[in-house]
Amino acid sequence: MGPLTVIPDEPVWGIVIGLVIVALLVLILPFKIKIIEHNLELFFLVMGIIAVTISGQWSLELIIDALKAPVMIGSLPIGIFQAVLIFGLLLYFFDRQFNKFVLTIANRTSMKIFIFLLILITGLISSIISVIVTSVLLAETVAALPLNRQGRIRLIVIACFAAGFGAILTPLGEPMSTILVHKLSGLPYNAGFSFPINHFAIYVIPGIIAFALLGMIWIGRKDKTGKLIASSTTDLPKESLHSENITSVIIRAVKVFAFVAALVLLGEGLKPLVTWFLNSLLASALYWINSISTILDNATLTAIEINPGMAISQITAVGMSLLIAGGMLIPGNIPNIVAAGRLKINMKEWAIIGVPIGLATMVIYFIALLPIILK
Repeated sequence: MGPLTVIPDEPVWGIVIGLVIVALLVLILPFKIKIIEHNLELFFLVMGIIAVTISGQWSLELIIDALKAPVMIGSLPIGIFQAVLIFGLLLYFFDRQFNKFVLTIANRTSMKIFIFLLILITGLISSIISVIVTSVLLAETVAALPLNRQGRIRLIVIACFAAGFGAILTPLGEPMSTILVHKLSGLPYNAGFSFPINHFAIYVIPGIIAFALLGMIWIGRKDKTGKLIASSTTDLPKESLHSENITSVIIRAVKVFAFVAALVLLGEGLKPLVTWFLNSLLASALYWINSISTILDNATLTAIEINPGMAISQITAVGMSLLIAGGMLIPGNIPNIVAAGRLKINMKEWAIIGVPIGLATMVIYFIALLPIILK
């Protein structure tokens, strides 16, 4: 079959079956097979190529789009790739100073206030320096704190929810926001740099504050002096100092480039499924269907679902449900993966904290979103 210049109005069942198989593989294999979980970029790239081939969507324009999406936002020569590379190098060269700064601030505040500020700042800066760099900073900060294991797990899970929320506010934040802006850059939305913050800030910022309050109440505790125990960089765990080299910083940025490019291909390849089946769904149905983001990075589902044919109510419902569900399990979002790996948190430990918080948050936001969902 030659390339599909126009997607037919009615489903072509051979294409449907092929794309459903690709979608199921994308949803299941990263959760089941360790080698795929550790090489997600290559796996998504292969799946994207297969999906585009099955759906007949190959074009020079698509290839150019896939190469531009990680390094450009509209006509601006900056993207998530540059953000991850630059801030990763800064962290590498100023690692010791960073840790000393963290402990100095921590020891001048109570634990409760420090945790509140850590979660709040984590959520607010993730859209500026990227959720990947934020999660690296977060993991190193928590590794330096004198918390027991349960306290660290709780803090990391809640902070990763906040980081995932905040990351959507600009296209620099994470692949999900990058892909969202990219896919809505044409008519009728003409999405640019400010599109995410214009449509999501009213829901995201109160959520970040709520996560910070939850962390402060649930985790915050004081020693007899009301201060943290550690007082200098000599108190830091040895593994927290200079935990990576320049090569690993560059490799991480390259992997982000490959991941975003792969998602562009995957989204285009799965476009027939979106056109034939998802566009007609109510926003309320999409909201709950996206709970599958617990086992898949939310950027993948954004690439599959978001398209210019959706109403803004659908886009908002899809975006918020993916942000929430992505925090429930380790595979659901980039900061989860980074932080869990750094602090050696397993899936069960994460789920005990993440699933109850995520389910409660989904219910709260579903109620809050009802006015626009029912429009």
